[in-house]
Amino acid sequence: MRYLDEFNDPELARRLLDEIRATTTRPWALMEVCGGQTHSIIRHGIDQLLPDEVELIHGPGCPVCVTPLECIDKALEIAARPDVIFCSFGDMLRVPGTDRDLFRVRGEGGDVRVVYSPLDALQLARRHPDKQVVFFAIGFETTAPANAMAVHQARRLGLANFTLLVSHVRVPPAIEAIMTAPACRVQGFLAAGHVCSVMGMAEYPELAERHGVPVVVTGFEPLDILEGIRRTVGQLERGEHRVENAYARAVRPDGNPAAIRMIEEVFEVTDRSWRGIGRIPGSGWRLNEAYRDFDAEHRFDVTGIRTEEPAECRAGEVLQGLIKPTDCAAFGTTCTPRTPLGATMVSSEGACAAYHLYRRMSEPARPREEMNPVG
Repeated sequence: MRYLDEFNDPELARRLLDEIRATTTRPWALMEVCGGQTHSIIRHGIDQLLPDEVELIHGPGCPVCVTPLECIDKALEIAARPDVIFCSFGDMLRVPGTDRDLFRVRGEGGDVRVVYSPLDALQLARRHPDKQVVFFAIGFETTAPANAMAVHQARRLGLANFTLLVSHVRVPPAIEAIMTAPACRVQGFLAAGHVCSVMGMAEYPELAERHGVPVVVTGFEPLDILEGIRRTVGQLERGEHRVENAYARAVRPDGNPAAIRMIEEVFEVTDRSWRGIGRIPGSGWRLNEAYRDFDAEHRFDVTGIRTEEPAECRAGEVLQGLIKPTDCAAFGTTCTPRTPLGATMVSSEGACAAYHLYRRMSEPARPREEMNPVG
């Protein structure tokens, strides 16, 4: 309870906001690269409390949202096979593929199960030796260690009926892609604290130096985010571009060495397509040669997948920070959580879902003095 109270203190939030206002002398555009931070920002109205000169741009920080449509369609094809138990976290079940989702596959007879850990899927493989058990391994660096451990254990136990369908993505190459895009307006980054708690901060100084942008590692509570904004704006006003750790209670500079070793044992870096964005060099992981037998794409030889995104869905522009969800004509009309056109409306970390959940599409901006800075 200590952290719940300590990092949701309205008085401290007001002080941080006052300091941000006092520091800001010109317009700045900051990007948070974490869907959890996006939801906290929208839920608590942080973006509306900031001075008008400080704009928050929502980045591609939702792993469900950036999982490429081709990979979703591969999952749907594998899950529909009669000899397969297909396991996934719950937020993937309603992500639309080209013509259906995993819920529909389950309704049509596919054995699709929600699990809470890849180790749950591993136990299913032990209990059902007559079935092929596939775990949908998606996510940023945060979920990679557990997925690596699951396949490491599968090999140790000799479980030949367990595989991963891998769609892991890495944050630093995404920041590189954002900064080199022609339409980029981002001048500073709030880095994802949970990613850095695993990987550390070693990859960010080069990015900050090369592109002249501050990178501040930030947590998820309202005060975490406001402190990250305060530090980022302060650097920009002083003409600095350093990496700072504003989430020291969870992030060490070297991250979690044991988790990194497990990732490096099982995975290798690869190019990866991001849904709505395109292919980013070196932005993903795949199983390396030693673990290739546990790769579902190889085992099931899923080929010939042809994908087609809904023409009216602008989720790709939302993920790149080019538009806000409310700038899309489909938002809240033909695209809702019950009838999603894209993953950003489905995922618990999607920007469109955040705007829809907290009714940002219909509420006029309130005067700042009427708003509670921590919801």
